[in-house]
Amino acid sequence: MKHVAVVGGGISGLTAAYRLRRLLGDRVTITVFESTAAIGGKLRTAEVGGVSYDVGAEAFLARRPEVVALVEEVGLADRLVHPTKARAKIHAGGSVQSLPPGTVMGVPASAESVAGVLSEDGRRAVEKERSLGPVELGEADVPLGPLLRTRFGDELVDRLVDPLLGGVYAGGADGLGLRATMPGLATAIEGGASSLTEAASSLLPKTPGTAPVFGTLTGGLRGLLDRLLELSGAELRTSSTVRALTRTPSGWRLEFGAAAPSHAPADSPVDADAVLLAVPAPAARKLLDGVAPVASTAFGEVELASMAVVAFAFPPGTELPDASGILIGAGERDAEGVPYASKAFTFSSNKWAHLGDAGPVLVRGSVGRFGEPGALNGDDDSLVAAVRADLARLAGVTAEPIDTLVTRWGGGLPQYGTGHLERVNRIETAVAEVPGLAVAGATLHGVGLPACVATADAAARRIAEQLFV
Repeated sequence: MKHVAVVGGGISGLTAAYRLRRLLGDRVTITVFESTAAIGGKLRTAEVGGVSYDVGAEAFLARRPEVVALVEEVGLADRLVHPTKARAKIHAGGSVQSLPPGTVMGVPASAESVAGVLSEDGRRAVEKERSLGPVELGEADVPLGPLLRTRFGDELVDRLVDPLLGGVYAGGADGLGLRATMPGLATAIEGGASSLTEAASSLLPKTPGTAPVFGTLTGGLRGLLDRLLELSGAELRTSSTVRALTRTPSGWRLEFGAAAPSHAPADSPVDADAVLLAVPAPAARKLLDGVAPVASTAFGEVELASMAVVAFAFPPGTELPDASGILIGAGERDAEGVPYASKAFTFSSNKWAHLGDAGPVLVRGSVGRFGEPGALNGDDDSLVAAVRADLARLAGVTAEPIDTLVTRWGGGLPQYGTGHLERVNRIETAVAEVPGLAVAGATLHGVGLPACVATADAAARRIAEQLFV
């Protein structure tokens, strides 16, 4: 009987625990160690206005297969739902407009597709992009913002690409890498696309609207976490912070508790035959310091963005704009020149039919961009006030909420800059040299749920192959 320690109780750690059980059956015992009081990581389903409501990640990309396949595999297909026909809007260039179709994360397939968001000068700049000659990428990743600004001008980046990237990474195009954030676009260019416009066009569905883009689960994404934990048969230890990880002659030793002296007794050390780390970059850096120093250093180089989600439940019948949500560009202001504290709103009761039927009207406001904490510096009351003021100015929603919940994600989103892919290569190469060790999570190959599930599957398979060779 072998023992595997999974450190981290988020979607990556719990998927890995489940996959280990599927691969190894009763030949292993599995323990999941979670530093906080509950599982979930960046997934958190809370009760807001008496309704189960996701206040972390609220959906996953359904066009990638990993999460959909996992949901079906664990028997939750009957809870899988997709958004309504409500369309998203964007506050760009001083006004709210429909988010244009026909783009790949804001990179347009044609000038016509973004004409409504851009000025006539901006539209012409997009139109000229096809005539600028081939895009030279080289072997290393390239900064996304400068590339797009050179090819399309500033307006497209500021009005469309940045707001979309801000919703995914809480960062702007100028600080992110092309290959790290839009690998499909880079592959299309390397495959012969003569322009970014042509590359974007090649990635769009041939018949738009036939396949849903996003999905979620009725009752909240916590349901997937609970099912993974149940089927994994793992022992769960919450409020268990792994302080140190060391090699032993037979495997690994995990030590617990605060690094500084404390009056609280530390948990006894735990021995394991293998360890799978599914933790944020700062925790991975500390744990790998004496085990895989090259990987530890690389994890330490990862920059992080903080954000917060402010969830509101408004009285039934509260009117919302005819939209699934509104993205807000950095630096956007209202008609009186007052800047917005928020970067996006999700009108969940419009976006998801099961929430629209739930009773109260549910809305999420997101705050926080990389390097610009803004309203995050205030306390919860001031943050709620700022987001409510934005909601009134943008959407005309002035009703008094019947419930409010602030959820802060300090350092919650890793930034995928131009050095990200090289950094991940150093991490994975160094970890591969250490028997009985694997890593997974949002720091590696994508911050979305499908990417996290993919890294968890790969890490679990690595451990399984090494335990029983």
